[in-house]
Amino acid sequence: MASKESEAVRRHWAANRKAAEENIQDGDQELADHRWAGLTTEPAEVDYLAVPGRRAMWLVPHGAAADRVLLCLHGGGFIGGSQYSHRKLFAHLARAVGARALVFDYPLAPDHTHPAQVDDAVDTYRWLLGQGIAPEHIVFTGDSVGGGLAITTQLRARSVGLPLPAGTMPFSPAVDFEATGASYDTNRDRDAFFHRDLVRGLAWMFLGPDGSPRDPFVNPLYGDLTGLGPIYIQVGGDEVLLDDAQQLAAAAEKAGVEVQLDVFPEMQHTFQMAAGRAPEADDAIQRMALWVRPLLGLETR
Repeated sequence: MASKESEAVRRHWAANRKAAEENIQDGDQELADHRWAGLTTEPAEVDYLAVPGRRAMWLVPHGAAADRVLLCLHGGGFIGGSQYSHRKLFAHLARAVGARALVFDYPLAPDHTHPAQVDDAVDTYRWLLGQGIAPEHIVFTGDSVGGGLAITTQLRARSVGLPLPAGTMPFSPAVDFEATGASYDTNRDRDAFFHRDLVRGLAWMFLGPDGSPRDPFVNPLYGDLTGLGPIYIQVGGDEVLLDDAQQLAAAAEKAGVEVQLDVFPEMQHTFQMAAGRAPEADDAIQRMALWVRPLLGLETR
């Protein structure tokens, strides 16, 4: 049975769905980020440092390994979210891992359409490598569209000759912008926010008139995942995006990539946002940390 603390995530998504259905526009991005960030507690012993010249923030847990980095790609349907909506979530993860994290703002739709987001993510990765961080000491992570972007960024980076990171931790990844998965039907009455038409609408804004939902730099299921580092995927059992996670895991396994998928029963999309409040979110964060620490050459705590 889902904890009462995790119900905050369900209420958050239900409120957002109601606003969408009633066409209530929230033009204040900062206020929207604040409401989203309110799901997450402030983790102790983490410093937040602005990155001069970049729309990015270092999340630095006290005692963290300086040469191990989580590159964090936030969700928000490519139309919202920011370093500020997600800094606490990724700080919880960085603290559990014992590594620094870098979270950044990529351009948002509809003002900026594909490939602006993936190109900006590649640029950020290139910058990180330029700071002297070895690729084998970097792991990508991201939620929702950021989870899909964590994979497509690697495909794009490889196409321009950059080395691949050590691995990836996508959670509630959104990859199929045609919304073909059977879970759109089986979980239709369980998911508090997402449904097929909404996802296709987001895709229309993100892709613009010339984009294709089958572009491998949009949907990695159409890309070549061969050679990617290990992937650990988490997803909520009540999400309509459940099939996105399962199809990504199957595609990675077919390509010979080491992959692990954890489905959390009764959980909503990006339930990890309740880190510090809900036991399911804290469990998910600890599972990610336990999985990634050996990959980064860090001792298991």
